[in-house]
Amino acid sequence: MHGRDDGRRLGAAELGQGLGERATLVQFSSAFCAPCRATRRVLAEVARMVPGVAHVEIDAEQRLELVRTLGILKTPTVLVLDADGRIVRRAAGQPRTADVIAALGDAL
Repeated sequence: MHGRDDGRRLGAAELGQGLGERATLVQFSSAFCAPCRATRRVLAEVARMVPGVAHVEIDAEQRLELVRTLGILKTPTVLVLDADGRIVRRAAGQPRTADVIAALGDAL
């Protein structure tokens, strides 16, 4: 996972659910995106493995205003949020489990 972000924060209002106690993995997906399904499995697995980490999936087509605000250009795009909801990393495309775990290091 690459790309640092500008420190923008997201919370329950934007995500539709609360933040993870330690970090949150936010996935922007679309209905016919095959890599999105694999990304969902990877992020859900990491969230199960790492205590205090939540996984939130957002349908990009249903949340176009948020997509525009955050500059999401393709699905899947994954944002890593710290405990305060600050965006600390972002990556487009299907991530590998090891990359997600490494990116969480910036948030924890």
